[in-house]
Parts: sequence; C-alpha cells; structure tokens
Amino acid sequence: MLHLKKHILRSNLEWVCFKLSNNFESSKIAFRLSGSWQIVQNPRYYGKKRGNRNEDGTLICSKACRKEAQTALLEYLHSTRSIQFMDAENMSKNSPQFLENILKKFSDEENIGKSMTRFLRYHPINEFEPFFESIGLSPKEYSSFLPRNVFFLNDDKLLLENYYVLCNYGIARNKIGRIYKEATEVFQHDCEILQSKLKSFEELGFDKSIVSDIVVLNPYLLLENIFRDFLIAVEKLKTLGIECGWIKEHLLKGETFNWRHVYEILFLLLKMGCSKLLFPKILCQTPGLLFECSGRTASSLIGFLLKFGVTSNQIIDMFLHFPQSEVGLFAQNMRQSYHFLVEVELNGQEIGRIVRTHPELLGSCNLKKLNSLLVCMNVGKARLREIITKDPQVLKNWVMGSRVKPLKLKKESPQKQRIKFLLDLGYVENSPEMKKALKVFRGKAGELQDRFNYLVNAGLDRKDLLEMLKQAPQILNMSTDMLETKIDFLVNGLGYPVSSLVVFPAYISYTIQRVNLRYSMYNWLVAEGTAEPNLALSTIIACSDLAFIKQYVDHHPRGLEIWDKLKREIYSD
Repeated sequence: MLHLKKHILRSNLEWVCFKLSNNFESSKIAFRLSGSWQIVQNPRYYGKKRGNRNEDGTLICSKACRKEAQTALLEYLHSTRSIQFMDAENMSKNSPQFLENILKKFSDEENIGKSMTRFLRYHPINEFEPFFESIGLSPKEYSSFLPRNVFFLNDDKLLLENYYVLCNYGIARNKIGRIYKEATEVFQHDCEILQSKLKSFEELGFDKSIVSDIVVLNPYLLLENIFRDFLIAVEKLKTLGIECGWIKEHLLKGETFNWRHVYEILFLLLKMGCSKLLFPKILCQTPGLLFECSGRTASSLIGFLLKFGVTSNQIIDMFLHFPQSEVGLFAQNMRQSYHFLVEVELNGQEIGRIVRTHPELLGSCNLKKLNSLLVCMNVGKARLREIITKDPQVLKNWVMGSRVKPLKLKKESPQKQRIKFLLDLGYVENSPEMKKALKVFRGKAGELQDRFNYLVNAGLDRKDLLEMLKQAPQILNMSTDMLETKIDFLVNGLGYPVSSLVVFPAYISYTIQRVNLRYSMYNWLVAEGTAEPNLALSTIIACSDLAFIKQYVDHHPRGLEIWDKLKREIYSD
C-alpha cells in the first residue's frame, strides 16, 4: 500500500514538471527579452516596481525621486508659466511642503518626473504657495496671505517688483518672508517707495549691508508712519551727538520700538534741561531710558519723581549716576519703596522728603514685605518710622535676601513714651493741655501714634486733629478698628462728613447704639413734624436720655412708645 502511494506521488510530480517545461519553452523568447535566466527563475521580479509607503499609504520618495519632481516643477514654472529662472529654481528647491503635498497624489516612484509634468499640465497650481514657502513662510503663516481668485504669480506685479528690489539689494530670498509677514503693505505700493526708504537708511549713515540686516530684523520700520517717526528720532539722536554705531547696535537686537515715544522722551529730557554734552553720556550709560518700552518707563519714572517735588536738575543728575540696573526694575523698586513707606504710615510730608533726598536709594532697594520685617526686627510700626525718619539709608539693610536681626528693646517707661509722642505732636512740655492728655491717655505711644495716623488718613486735617485732642483727648483711647466703625457709621449711616468731628470730637466717645437710637428717634419725630430738621450733631447726641425725652420725645403722643420700641430693637442687636 505504501509503495502504491509513493508511485502515485512520483507520477504527479513528473506531470507537473512536464507542464512547466512546456510552458517555459513556449515563452522563452519573451522572458529573454525582459531579463536574465535568474529573473525568470524568480517570479517575484515579475511585479511592477513600487515605492515604500507611510502608515497612511502615502509614498515615501527617495532623494532621486524628489530631485526629479523639483526638476519637473522648475520646468513648469520657468517654461510654461514664464517665471524667471532664478525665481523658479528657488521656488522648486525651497518649497518642500508644497512639493510633498503633490507627491502624495502619486502611487509609485517610476517615471515620477513624467507623472509630475502630466499632473502640472492638467492641474494648474496656486503659484503663491511655493513662492511664499520659498521666501521663508510656513503654510500656516502664508495661508492668510493667499490672494483670492488669483493663482498666477505674474498677475501680482507689485509683489514681484518689490520682491526684486529686496533681492537686488542683497537680502536673502528666504529672509524676505519675515518682511512680507510683518510689513505686508510695503509689497502693495510702487517699488520706488521701497527703494527710496532703503536709500534714506543709507543717508542716515548706515552701510548697505547693515541696512539689509536692519530691515530683516525690523521689518516694521518700512511701514510708512513708523518709518517717518524713525527718521525723525534718529536725526534727533545724531544732532545730540549719538553715533550711528550705537543706534545700529540696538536695532540689530531685533526688538520693536515705538519711535514716536522715543522722540518724545528725547524732547522731555531736553525740556528738563539736559545739555547736548550730557546726552551721549547718559544714553550710552543707560540706553534703557530710550529703549525700555520705547521710553515710556522712563517717562513714568520722571513723572513720579516730579510729583514728589524732585527737581529736573536732580533727575538729570540721578540719570548721570544711575545704578547698573534696568530702568524698569529701578522704577518698580521706587514704587514698591513708596508703598512700603505708606504701609509704615509715614505722613505724606516725610515720604516726600525721603523721595526728594534719596531717589537713587529707593530705586535700588527691593525691600522685604513689611509684616515680615516687623516680625524679624521684633518692633512695631512706630519704632520703624522712627528709625527710617532718623536715617533713610537704613532701608538698604532691609532688602530681599538680607539677614535682619531683632532690635534691642528700648528701656523707656510708657509715660516717657507718651510724653515724647505729645511733644512730637506739638504740645508744650508741662502745659495744661499736656497734663490733661497724659491723665486721659491709655496705651503705648506707638498705639496712640497709629490711631492719630488713622484719623489723619480718614480725612481730618492734622491741625484740626490737634485742636480736637485738646478738647477730647480720650478719642485716642479707641482702637483703630473702633475708630473705623464709628467714622463709617457717621459718614455712611448718618450722612455727615468726617469734618463734622472737628466741632464735635466727643462723638467718638459715644457708643454706636446710643447714636443710632437718638438719630432713629429724631428722624421719626422730624417726619411727624414735631422736631426741627438739620439739628447739630452735638445737640442730638450730647444731652442725657432724660433731657432728650423731655425736650423732643414727649412732644409727640406716641413718642415714648416709639422710643421704647426702637430701644429694644437697637440694643437687642
């Protein structure tokens, strides 16, 4: 049985070999025409050559394939579309994304050049796409610049003419894209305008190669209004003794400036009395005066100093000895130092004195937060004010990052501190007013000073407040929170101005409930017509309850009833 199976298998193999032999002989000539004997023996070589594929099925082109495609695109742009050879070559070689999008449409690398030529013949392209990409713009950047209903580059003559002006001036083609992106309007006017602007740069004293770099790094300078402001500002700088090399150095940083503001700060410094001899020294030492925020930071700083009475000569002298820091950082430190002095509750006159006498110090110090400093030094605001007033230079010891040690406590009795506080306010030593105040005052001198400062900041004049203290010194025994509550009720609850305290300072000594009850009752009586309107604050509050009831409440039949009702409501709250 096994012998029979082997015989059948051998017969079948012989039959297959016979068939293959006949088939081979019948097509022998055809195979020899298309390849060697080895190719015939390998049926896998029969298929058509196909390129490698990405995961999405698109063709991966070799360098040779890509070069063929570039050649076909060059031939199309130059021969068919009549674009100058240099431009066509630049577009074909420097628009890889555009070329890639076309190659995705083909299935294999064989005859890619012919396929490309055939495609371009029947599918005209938007020539602005490879053009914009070849001058340095990505598809995302140039998509908004593509003109509507125009596909052929030669149809936009103004674009090409201005493009050639830049090319002939020596600007690399792949740099022109940035100029187009930031100064598009330049390519929409006659090319003679662009030529005249480039010539104007040279007339300012810049070499041609420098002009190319300036234009590439600062395309906005070619915009009409900005160009005009730039010329005016640079001409002014030159008349003040500033050399082109210094201006060039800052232009080649590629930063954008508002040249009108630059000119305005120049004019401001001249108006303040800065001489032409000092200008080069000041600007070369501190170029940030002009170029940080186009001079607006310097203008803000000057305005801040002038408000505090710093003279123009002081400001010019400060700029001559300006610390080695940015103008913006100096201005920021100045404002932070000012807010620090306000938080310490120095009065306005003292703050103004420190700003006028120590502007460089305030601008150079990045001070610690007040609360942190008070904890580190183990002092209150009053002691800190005393230290700063005595020597403002101490501020430089309190900058961020410095180590601050606790101060030794002064061994001084509370009574002596209160006497010193009153002397500082202007009291005469051992006068009746001082003796009266010392008998009434409770608390530390620092607390009394804080309460005094609060009342001044609330809107009371310092002189008026001193007169109030002579009449009612007990008002400084109230905490600042209680003072705030009572003044808020006076202004927002009763509608009286803060200045009404000058004639009746004792208001602060009365409780909110008493004042509220008196005024609620008084307003009801006025509405009922049994009390005169617009009575003085002291008339309503100062008298006793019995006198108030007898003089006002009893004049109405329901007066006592309403009085008791209001009293229950107000005092229960």
